[in-house]
Amino acid sequence: MDKHDGGDTGDVRFDDPWYDALASGWGELDGTGALAPAVPAARSEHEGRSGGAAHVYLEVQRSAAFQEVRGRYRRFVIPAVAVFFPWYVGYVVTATAAPGFMARPVAGMVNVALLAGLGQFLTTFLLAWAYARHARLRRDRAALELRWDTQEMTRNARGGER
Repeated sequence: MDKHDGGDTGDVRFDDPWYDALASGWGELDGTGALAPAVPAARSEHEGRSGGAAHVYLEVQRSAAFQEVRGRYRRFVIPAVAVFFPWYVGYVVTATAAPGFMARPVAGMVNVALLAGLGQFLTTFLLAWAYARHARLRRDRAALELRWDTQEMTRNARGGER
């Protein structure tokens, strides 16, 4: 479909405060030969108002709900990285520094390097599963509620415009 019904696309408003950039507009020309802006122009008209969207985001960032969501994220990610990263680096360093140890047979053609390599895959998948489960059970609902509250506050800061 080459054409669409509707008005000038320059008048389109983006009411979702989480919508930061036009994915299809990146690197495209704006008709004058210059690169199109990555952020829609409709967003900048509210920045000059006192108590605008920028104020709302700062208020949300300082809120207890936001701090709780970020804290839940950190309480999972920091220990996970503290465990997984040394395990990964240890595998690489051991494979490089101790090839004799890694070549030691365990059962038939299976050696320590093969088991450790398979262990890397296993722990990566376990970590991804644990992260998704943690996000679903501990953060997603709170983050969604925070998002809806933020959208409502932003809408109110704009004077209820749609």
